[in-house]
Amino acid sequence: MHAAATTTTDSRLSAHTTLRLGGPATRVVRAEGAREVADAVGSADAAGEPVLLVGGGSNLVVADEGFDGTAVLLAGRGMAHERDGDTVVVTVEAGEDWDDVVAATVADGLGGLECLSGIPGRTGATPVQNVGAYGVEVADLLVDVDLYDRRSRTVREHVPASELGLAYRTSVLKGNDDAIVLRVRFALSADGRSAPIRYAELARTLGVAPESRVDPAAAREAVLGLRRGKGMVLDAADHDTWSAGSFFTNPILPVGEAPVIDGLAAWPAGEGLVKLSAAGLIQNAGFTRGHAGPGGRVSLSTRHVLALTHRGGGTTADLLALAREVRDGVTDRFGVVLRPEPVLVHCAL
Repeated sequence: MHAAATTTTDSRLSAHTTLRLGGPATRVVRAEGAREVADAVGSADAAGEPVLLVGGGSNLVVADEGFDGTAVLLAGRGMAHERDGDTVVVTVEAGEDWDDVVAATVADGLGGLECLSGIPGRTGATPVQNVGAYGVEVADLLVDVDLYDRRSRTVREHVPASELGLAYRTSVLKGNDDAIVLRVRFALSADGRSAPIRYAELARTLGVAPESRVDPAAAREAVLGLRRGKGMVLDAADHDTWSAGSFFTNPILPVGEAPVIDGLAAWPAGEGLVKLSAAGLIQNAGFTRGHAGPGGRVSLSTRHVLALTHRGGGTTADLLALAREVRDGVTDRFGVVLRPEPVLVHCAL
């Protein structure tokens, strides 16, 4: 026997997003495990209802009109370890809080996830978005996933990471409702050292050379410190954290099409390609920290121009108006179109 998913009495999606924005769903169901997720989604599919998967709500921008369908809250918990020499494969249920997972692996002396500390949301979302920060991304560590296939209404176990089309902040799972992540597996180092420190800002903070490997706990604390300084660690009392994280992805362009701007951070992104700093483009287009949107109800973060924040009393329409202002300002100035990183639900830029 397994527990059935439960329908909640509060249908407001704003209660389940870090932006604190979004209208109601027709129905909100809390699923406590992989089987409950499959049952809830299968039931909605059988009834012909649209389905929205909600983890921590840290990467969702939901329309003020809400969602005409069933929102399934991923609440399943659980972690397991299997050691193979100097590698430990960690299996994590999709509903586990991501930063709790990172903290637990660091506490166990496992290396690999520490640079992904402080990122809000649930574990099941990390391969969908190919979450990354400070020189590490999920693709570097992911072994495989278990998926619920909505077309066949079956569970597919151990789908290899190589089949997920993992790329910069995307995968074949993003924007595709046919498959739902139920659990994930990561291969972590058991030698007590972090992943190589590749991000220059983090290396400077730690006082080490690039590519050094350090105590995972030290790397985690340094990352958390950097993220707090940018308003990127959730705090209910801090409106700079009422956001969806970085709102725009760093654009990747052919080298010959990239604007040349003094001091703009740029990185190689494959043969003939360069990745530009979205934050640098926004700043050079004349937008400053704290730049206010409609009525001051939304604004750029006072610490980091890449985050669009809700200051209280705002709407999703307010947020999108600010996003369009920033996007169009960058396009008008530099001819570069910024793309949103969050998932937009029943709304668009």
